[in-house]
Amino acid sequence: MFIFPLTSSRRGLILYLNVFKLDYRRLAMYIVGCYLTYLLISMSVTIWVARTLHNNGRVFLVDAFHGNAELADSVNHLLVVGFYLINIGYVTLALKTYGNLSTMREAIELVSDKIGIVLLVLGGMHFFNLFVFSRIRKRSRTVSSPEFSLGSPVGPRP
Repeated sequence: MFIFPLTSSRRGLILYLNVFKLDYRRLAMYIVGCYLTYLLISMSVTIWVARTLHNNGRVFLVDAFHGNAELADSVNHLLVVGFYLINIGYVTLALKTYGNLSTMREAIELVSDKIGIVLLVLGGMHFFNLFVFSRIRKRSRTVSSPEFSLGSPVGPRP
């Protein structure tokens, strides 16, 4: 504990202010621990989701591209690269913290909040990818199926 004198302009009055020394090393360790835990968990989940999408999305893309496996693999790889760029970019932007952490409880709550948001973003990206795959597949099926017009006769011509 330090004591700092405060002087007043009136009659030489001196006030003393008690200032407690904060242990900034301990506070910094909470922040560093939170950052490392957040990065480890969010990157691990991002990699797992990307690999799952890559492996299971290939089947849909091969079907959508009428058996052209080379084109399907190329598009699949590009989708995974885009997925990584968006999610890792978000994870790094969300790393910043404005508050000071003074207890382990606050550190756990901070990591929990950040991981929860990352999981929601990953879930949203997953459903977006499923939507894109289903649209590609649906479009390829409508293009390959024959169209019937109402004006053409169904039976044999006389």
